[in-house]
Amino acid sequence: MTEPLIIGAMVRTLGAYPSGWRQPGAHRDPSADADILRHIAREGEDAGLDYLFFGDWLATGPDLEFRDPYLLARIDPVSAVLFLAGVTSRIGLIATVNTTYADPYATARSLASLDVLTGGRAGVNLVTGAEPRAAGNHGRDAHADNETRYDRAEEFVAALRRLWDSWSEDAWIADAERGVLIDPDGLRGADLQGAHVRVSGPLNVARPPQGQIPIVHAGTSPRSRALAATEADLALIAAPNIADAIATRRDLREIAAAAGRSPETLKVIAPVLPVVADSDAEAHRIVERLLALVPLAEGHQPARTAFPPNRSVAALADALGVAADDPLRAADFDQVVSADDASRLGDAGAALLDRLGRIAGVRVAGRGAGGALTWRHLVAAHAAPAAFVVGDASTIADHFETWRDEGAADGFNVLSAFQPAQFEAFTRLAAPELRRRGLLGRADDGARPTLRGRLGVGVRDGAASSLAAR
Repeated sequence: MTEPLIIGAMVRTLGAYPSGWRQPGAHRDPSADADILRHIAREGEDAGLDYLFFGDWLATGPDLEFRDPYLLARIDPVSAVLFLAGVTSRIGLIATVNTTYADPYATARSLASLDVLTGGRAGVNLVTGAEPRAAGNHGRDAHADNETRYDRAEEFVAALRRLWDSWSEDAWIADAERGVLIDPDGLRGADLQGAHVRVSGPLNVARPPQGQIPIVHAGTSPRSRALAATEADLALIAAPNIADAIATRRDLREIAAAAGRSPETLKVIAPVLPVVADSDAEAHRIVERLLALVPLAEGHQPARTAFPPNRSVAALADALGVAADDPLRAADFDQVVSADDASRLGDAGAALLDRLGRIAGVRVAGRGAGGALTWRHLVAAHAAPAAFVVGDASTIADHFETWRDEGAADGFNVLSAFQPAQFEAFTRLAAPELRRRGLLGRADDGARPTLRGRLGVGVRDGAASSLAAR
């Protein structure tokens, strides 16, 4: 019998698409995140999702308003999962920690505490950071280079594993009659003296129910892939198509096998942004509205601080290689794209036109059914791309099933364009269809009580790290 997919929700309270917060009824106030987080957690748990995933970004600035609004102001991920521990009972809770700036002992302690408090539902996503502004927020003159960051990340993982392994499973005796509380031989120090991380231990938290808390990692550099393949339980990838995903999954598993690890214990997770509705046509209309709400270079927008330079027809023409003297560069945003216009956009333009037909149901005038495609659609889709999968429950499930059957992914991180309506559409429409096809575990499945059990990654020894024995 084929195992179900691993399906989790990547939580972004202001939505995962830049214009999502502008949708009618969308959550748009970070100071009220507590209510929407509770709602998301209950929806996800009732739907039988495997985990809630919280990313992080260690700086903010006005440029994020247009690129990634959800990063402007957000709850610290460890605080978020601790908050949701009390309103959930089954779903996994994964928090992101930046190894470049975090303290390994504090990280091991907070995640072990979460694991104890939730009965084994904690997970951690380790990142090395891509935001140079974070350095100034942590007393550094500059963001460390890639090699230095990954040298520290490897030592950070070794420290976590040693600290989580501080207590043997039978170290806590609690024999009141004899007056023996612990077996001191079952308490171990970490004793890690690396070039970047030094920690003595032991950890002053009880042994995590999972033993070793599941580790998640994402990245595209050779060092990042090596860390994911050798140390992570979940490797997050960002493949633009199924062929690239198949190749990436295969490469990661080959690296794992070469390191002496069973490749089946590494689960590869792809991102997906499903726009779900009762019909494909209705889902297309939602995407069309999202595109229409992307701020473009019109009116007062270009004068705003850090407004993106790529949100004009001229910028799109540059990207597609349109001739400098072509009059279409002066087209109005709401002007319909004609067949003659489309013929001058080259292969990249043709691919963009095809994608807009599939995700938004808009097409070049005179080319089949659907609404009229405008320059606004083209500029928005190019300037704010997303991993959209659009349609009714069956269409969404088809995508998930195809990727599983073709060996492209072991699971998905589900993003929602806006909250709460699109997450509700996924959990109430798509999730039941995924469960019917055996792609999603049952909502009340009690056979896998821990996150590690839900992920199907097996037991991991604290000494299993390639660095732990150094």
